[in-house]
Amino acid sequence: MSSIDSAFLIAVFRRAADRLEAERQALCALDGEIGDGDHGTSMANGFAAINDHLRGMARQEATPAAVLRDAASTFLAEVGATVGPLYATAFLHGARLLEAGDLDRQQIGRLVVAMADGIKARGQAELGDKTMIDVWYPAGHAAIAAAAEGGSPAEVARALRMAAEQARETTVTMIAARGRASRLKERSLGHLDPGGASAAIILAAIADTLASAA
Repeated sequence: MSSIDSAFLIAVFRRAADRLEAERQALCALDGEIGDGDHGTSMANGFAAINDHLRGMARQEATPAAVLRDAASTFLAEVGATVGPLYATAFLHGARLLEAGDLDRQQIGRLVVAMADGIKARGQAELGDKTMIDVWYPAGHAAIAAAAEGGSPAEVARALRMAAEQARETTVTMIAARGRASRLKERSLGHLDPGGASAAIILAAIADTLASAA
């Protein structure tokens, strides 16, 4: 079984950066409905900066934990909005997990949950608060369950992607309790959470990288 190595993570960041750039305006439009309208810019710029920083690293001897630590510092330096510290902490939590030992790609759900733990710890959000963790956690746990059932990497990837897509849609039914959207209270109901939407894009990039490497 192949491990989650530097090349795998760099490929994830490259794919995520491309997709976030493609969805920049759509994410900004979503954020404009319940926030300040800059989420797409923050995410696209932040992941582009990570991708630029990591370019060529697959040919070096960087550990996967070092890749995530570099991603954390780069994203935080590029993104001054609230989302900057959230994703920086997510990457740092992921780095700590990888420092504890090699992780098979089939166990990608453990890395996803570790990153969700970082976002939760930094943002103090709970499940159901209409935030990105409402997408990160279900996707991670679905991947863990698929792996526990003996699923192949491709099956784990499919479970991860499907759960992320379904969880993204459930944010429409939630009332925001964190962030700028919380000021709208019940008026946030019926709107897709932009953080959940961008999370689903990133998680799909993880799933597709896993599937393509299987």
